[in-house]
Amino acid sequence: MRTLNIGILAHVDAGKTSLTERLLFDHGAVDRLGAVDTGDTVTDDGGIERRRGITVRSAVAAFTVGDTRVNLIDTPGHSDFVAEVERALEVLDGAVLLLSAVEGVQARTRVLMRTLRRLRLPTLVFVNKIDRPGARTDALLEDVRRLLTPHVAPLTGVTGAGTKGALVVRRAPDGGTAEALAEVDPGILAALVDGPEPTAGQVAAALAARTADGSFHPLFHGSALGGQGVAELVEGLVTLVPAAAQGTAGATEPRGTVFAVRPGPTGERTAYLRLYDGEVRPRRRLTFLRRESDGRRTEVSGRVTRLDVVGGDATLTAGNIAALTVPGGLRVGDRLGEPADRAPQFAPPTLQTLVRAVRPEQAAPLRSALLALADQDPLLHARPAASGATALLLYGEVQMEVLAATLAEEFGIEAEFTPGRVRFLERPAGTGEAAEEMPWLDRTRYWATVGLRVEPGPYGSGGVFGYETELGALPRAFHQAVEETVHATLLTGPAGAAVTDYRVTLIRSGFSSPLSTAADFRGLTPIVLRRALARAGTVLYEPYLAFEAEVPPDALAAVTALLASLGADFTGTTGGDPAWTVTGELPARRAREAELRLPGLTRGEAVWSSRPSADRPLKPGR
Repeated sequence: MRTLNIGILAHVDAGKTSLTERLLFDHGAVDRLGAVDTGDTVTDDGGIERRRGITVRSAVAAFTVGDTRVNLIDTPGHSDFVAEVERALEVLDGAVLLLSAVEGVQARTRVLMRTLRRLRLPTLVFVNKIDRPGARTDALLEDVRRLLTPHVAPLTGVTGAGTKGALVVRRAPDGGTAEALAEVDPGILAALVDGPEPTAGQVAAALAARTADGSFHPLFHGSALGGQGVAELVEGLVTLVPAAAQGTAGATEPRGTVFAVRPGPTGERTAYLRLYDGEVRPRRRLTFLRRESDGRRTEVSGRVTRLDVVGGDATLTAGNIAALTVPGGLRVGDRLGEPADRAPQFAPPTLQTLVRAVRPEQAAPLRSALLALADQDPLLHARPAASGATALLLYGEVQMEVLAATLAEEFGIEAEFTPGRVRFLERPAGTGEAAEEMPWLDRTRYWATVGLRVEPGPYGSGGVFGYETELGALPRAFHQAVEETVHATLLTGPAGAAVTDYRVTLIRSGFSSPLSTAADFRGLTPIVLRRALARAGTVLYEPYLAFEAEVPPDALAAVTALLASLGADFTGTTGGDPAWTVTGELPARRAREAELRLPGLTRGEAVWSSRPSADRPLKPGR
């Protein structure tokens, strides 16, 4: 059986979850149609998600059409949960981008389409809510071509749009489809220019090929609640989106990606794994590669104690998805074998906040709860801070609100968050060394000898620890104490920011048996390390965002003046009709101000999108 892993993406409230429920119900995967309003949907299974009516975490469900199994991945629409969307995109074979026939093309829709086209992911457009008052069809198609992409053609039409009796009518690819395809398909272009005109079969073949390579987008109409047009959408998915790759023939080692994690009722973590090569059976021992928040790479090994393949198979094969449990727990982003060909789009959060328990007696439980949540989600970095607080990295205010509700409902903890601020980083500026001998030299009270060298590491390498001493010169517990303490100490550098992209080398070591303990090495290492780091020096870096702003022509001067005043470096200005597109890089700490002021300068017509870019040294006086 062939498999399709399909993501459903949209602006908030466009109907993602409703469409998922309709697809599952129409194909017998569920026996009743859930609704967001009544809180009984399959994929939004958290109480917070149901009350807010937004999807916070990716969820997976499946249905079968003929010989094709479709795994649906319902993704968040709110920008604060962009990391969830990016995780899902890595494991998809295709996507459905939803639009509301009433609200039309919205800001988040445009951002999502840019991402999908950049990844060349096969994408079908579904215009939802055709039976709602105010629904538009032809005018909305023009908006799609103007605001999303010109490379689109409708494969359905609508009669009675905007009424409860709205019906969907199939439309075979015609001359208009051929003309649209000619912009991305040389064969169709040559046939239209030189003749003879392309046949219906040639147009259909070009439509399938260009959809498969992500350069063209078939458009369908329908209603997730009423069911109109859903059958046509499913037919388009099955016929136009290529099946999941089945991996390398004869591959013996499995290769895959963990893209979602859900907590179980007894505290265990269930991981969703997309497999690219090989196969996984219950009780098989697997080794996952993990990148820690400070950049270090570690391994997680264990036997599969639970394996639930989406669709019910006993064995997870290449191209499919399974929920599995491994002792010790897996995290989002853990990789089985070598990384997949499609690089992950994990945008790191840059908003930092401090969290404290409202009731002092809940300080310890709060920290444990936050660390547990961060363990499920590696992009939610959590670490202890001063005065019993916990420092968190987040994407935005809505994510903060959802986290507060989660703490209250799942852990019974009321927490307060400080206003978010942009997180800075430090990097070593040079090389520095320091050492301390054992206490008979009257230098320290620790029965240990530690010498360390600190030097810059490659950009993006995180923290690396190495040895120049002989590995057997210290007991393993002492080596481990030094390495763990090095990484923990560098969570705060001389300027108060976390240190990254460093290499620390143990250049001298010694102990006295039986007096020395691991505690001696944990106590002495920070003293030596800070001294070596002071000699190396550090440079403070601030995060930048690469931005793209679409603005009306008469607002271009005002917008560029605003961005320049906020410290933007421009990389391009293109277009002119119907809008100018301005691109550049901006300090992340000024991006929120830009987003808030743009609507007033553009009558609400501006569309802003941004993504993390390389950080830069903080300029003096900034």
